[in-house]
Amino acid sequence: MRFIRFGICLLLAFAILAHGAVEVWAESILEIGAAFLFVLWSILLFRDPEMEIKWQPLNWPLLGIIVIGAAQLIFHGTISTYLTWAELLRVTAYFLLLFLCTQVFREKAELRVLVWFLVVFGFLAGLFAIIQFFTSNGKLYWIRELAAGGAPFGPYVNRNHFAGFMELIAPLGLSLLVLRGTRREQVPLVGLFVMVSIGSLFLSASRGGITVFLCELVLLAGMAWVGRSGNVRLGAIALVLLAACALVAWLGVGEVMQRFSQVRSGEVSGTRRIEIVKDGWRIFRDHPWKGTGLGTFVAAFPKYESYYDGKVVDHAHNDYMETISDLGIPGAICGLAFLIVLVGGALSKILERQSSFSLAFHIGAFVACCGLLVHGLVDFNLHIPANAFLFFIQAFLATAPVLEPTVSQHSRRHSRSSGSRSVEFEMEE
Repeated sequence: MRFIRFGICLLLAFAILAHGAVEVWAESILEIGAAFLFVLWSILLFRDPEMEIKWQPLNWPLLGIIVIGAAQLIFHGTISTYLTWAELLRVTAYFLLLFLCTQVFREKAELRVLVWFLVVFGFLAGLFAIIQFFTSNGKLYWIRELAAGGAPFGPYVNRNHFAGFMELIAPLGLSLLVLRGTRREQVPLVGLFVMVSIGSLFLSASRGGITVFLCELVLLAGMAWVGRSGNVRLGAIALVLLAACALVAWLGVGEVMQRFSQVRSGEVSGTRRIEIVKDGWRIFRDHPWKGTGLGTFVAAFPKYESYYDGKVVDHAHNDYMETISDLGIPGAICGLAFLIVLVGGALSKILERQSSFSLAFHIGAFVACCGLLVHGLVDFNLHIPANAFLFFIQAFLATAPVLEPTVSQHSRRHSRSSGSRSVEFEMEE
């Protein structure tokens, strides 16, 4: 199982570093890797029939989407067989990876490794993005030309998608700080990791990303206060934010504000996004029950485009609109079911008695998912394979089984000395 856990983390790192896995070669490696890890797990299951299989309720809606896409192919209900096949393979890879996360990340030590991997990798990616911000020659990794244009930041072709990545990472580290999910001596280190991640998000100058992150902060503070009944480090958020703002100011706030206020070449304006969504609604109205086919928005859109500007519109800049235009009402039902299972499962876990570390990663992961879902109203991060993969990992963490608090030796001694029969729990990392 250790190799499968390593493989999942390696696939995620690869997908992010390979420009979000938006190119065919990178996407193929992600899908082949998911299939390979599933086959390996199946072999281990065959060799050990007593191995317990866990089922993640979040897999049901994904399985529903897979069934709808397969039905569109079988019954010729798609306007592009190739595009539907490609998207179906992508969704199947997410399904397999989410299923595997449920099988191999169960114990506290395993979950701790996953959480720390996400926080540390977010720091490294943010540090790389900051370095590239000041040394970039307009090429990805300083060597790859952007033939189709774009607004690169870090390893991503589009700064908004880098911001989406950081929206999924930063709340996890912040939650560990606020909810005492780390040991006292680790607080400065985690604070540094989170500060760099937040600083890189602000340097990306993604208007949607920064706005969503501020909403995440409000949600995180509220949920932390409720979940821990006031025993939180809300001051930690203020200190980390001040440090991140100081970092941005020191690095060059003027250039950031200039980029924030302008729509760069290759980006889509707010007015254009609204027009695309309206046109996408017209697609849905013409195909309400079966949709145009999974992953076929780029092929269906030209017929409904109300304003032609000579550019290819490959996504709706609204994940919800693209889902219903591709899959119709059945797809909308699957999407709604996923949201219900995610929110209900996460909140039920957050309200249970658990250790500080467990509460921290449950709340942090849930806030991260909420942030990307809000961002999905104006962008298509769930159609960026790396961000979608990370989203499903965070959804898994948000709904993972809780870790019970352990009894500390200090609490035992205190209970004996006071003569109390009650057992006191320490909410440790």
